[in-house]
Amino acid sequence: MASFASSSVFSPICTFFSQPKLNLYCNSSTSSYKPTCSSSKSSIFQNGVSLLTAKSCGSSLKSKNMGNIIYARAATEKTIYDFTVKDIDGKDVPLSTFKGKVLLIVNVASRCGLTTSNYTELSRVYEKYKNQGLEILAFPCNQFGAQEPGSNPEIKQFACTRFKAEFPIFDKVDVNGPNTAPVYQFLKSSAGGFLGDLVKWNFEKFLVDKNGKVVERYPPTTSPLQIEKDIQKLLAA
Repeated sequence: MASFASSSVFSPICTFFSQPKLNLYCNSSTSSYKPTCSSSKSSIFQNGVSLLTAKSCGSSLKSKNMGNIIYARAATEKTIYDFTVKDIDGKDVPLSTFKGKVLLIVNVASRCGLTTSNYTELSRVYEKYKNQGLEILAFPCNQFGAQEPGSNPEIKQFACTRFKAEFPIFDKVDVNGPNTAPVYQFLKSSAGGFLGDLVKWNFEKFLVDKNGKVVERYPPTTSPLQIEKDIQKLLAA
């Protein structure tokens, strides 16, 4: 990812394409895929109440229907805009850059069984809603099965060449443990529920509204397309 300039304009993540404003764009593409895991039921997003019933993707991703539980909770007065992160090229990016946007924040990995389906659907959702105010923020993480072992340049090349990722990709981070990135401490404290304080696996997702507040959290087996209705509601708000 290119340097974050004072004018709050991103350059494309793939330098051989260039578009104005918040564009980290390659040409978009959608490819056919066969998800490794059985798809989960989508979250019902009504009045802040979510009914998450994810099917298991191996023993590490087992979950159960917890009924009517409010998973997102206002645990802090902070917002996502209070944090600064590093992009894939090591440049500081204040998340206040994304004020007024709906954000879908995802911890990604290049060698996971969920990689192809999630990257493909994330690209599809982003292409559809980026001009309506959606941003997808991808944070590589190597804490789950060591499935993101590459360097930042390798991760950038993988996302760009294989999936033509147009959304911003940031510096590799820890999402659990003593070295958890501050932005992930905030995300987890803002959306607890049965998922608790730990991110369970690659491609867990947090949905943030236009005010920088976490309103929903989805397990890894919830696909990006299953979140589409929730995104539409926040965009229309």
